[in-house]
Amino acid sequence: MKAEHLEQARNEISARRNHARTVNDERFQEIHTRIPEIAEINRQLFRTSRSVMDIIRSGENVQERIETLRKQNQQAQLLVRRLLTANGYPENYLDVTYTCPKCSDTGYYQGAFCSCLTELAAKYAARELNRSAQINLCSFDTFDLAYYRGHKTESGADCLRPMEVIYHFCKEYAAHFTTESPSILMYGNTGLGKTHLSLSIASAVLEKGYSVLYDSVINFLRQVENEHFGRDQSGSDTLSLLLSCDLLILDDLGTEFDTPFYQSIIYNIINTRMNRCLPTIISTNMDFNGISHKYDERITSRIFATYVNHHFVGYDVRILRAQQKSMRKL
Repeated sequence: MKAEHLEQARNEISARRNHARTVNDERFQEIHTRIPEIAEINRQLFRTSRSVMDIIRSGENVQERIETLRKQNQQAQLLVRRLLTANGYPENYLDVTYTCPKCSDTGYYQGAFCSCLTELAAKYAARELNRSAQINLCSFDTFDLAYYRGHKTESGADCLRPMEVIYHFCKEYAAHFTTESPSILMYGNTGLGKTHLSLSIASAVLEKGYSVLYDSVINFLRQVENEHFGRDQSGSDTLSLLLSCDLLILDDLGTEFDTPFYQSIIYNIINTRMNRCLPTIISTNMDFNGISHKYDERITSRIFATYVNHHFVGYDVRILRAQQKSMRKL
């Protein structure tokens, strides 16, 4: 994990903590103005906290006297909650509401980094990795099903209907995405919209606040390889991000070199994310036979058995668009 990502995460968590305290101060001022009885109780509670120090200094019946104060404080706090509800407020209205209740927005829990800190740092790292990918996010609104109308599959079936099903599945998938959503395999010839729809999902999921990584398989593998063999000294840990992000999108599976190292990394990614129940979207120009021929059974069995498979059909949309532009110029 890069120090700069950790520092960015610390700064954001610190801002969250300051915001929570500011909101809490404003609520105290509001309640003290509207419910004077609570203001008086809180002043008594403040005086009680100072009395504890006096008891400790005196050294006389310390435990007994502190226990008496503790009970008095509990009764006073209970009365505050009753007064709040009686005046139409939630009983916990004066409690500080932190984004992370585990660490109270400090970033540390039980002497170590809190998961909120590491997850936030991972999101910053993912954003940087996505920027370096230079892939433009797409939208479902710009996916035109008209390009599939009138075209037939090799078996003579209509292309529009299956592509409508795929389009609506992807749109619903993005709208209801959670980290428990299924993984998807998008396969079919080039230019049929696999990248467009997968990046449309990425755009929608990112807007929900999830961490998403998207790039071609070969680019991810080269980055992991450079870090593994020490050619990248930036301190990045791309493999860790690939294994833990909320949604991973691997574009163009099969375009990478066929090496034992790449095969082992692909297996590690697919297997680890499957075991962690984290969704992955894979797009490829290969069909089932091509995937089975290129990858060993450990990889293919996991993809075929656990992924939702969508076969993209039609005619290369890019060629159709180029033809339309040429016709307009005539």
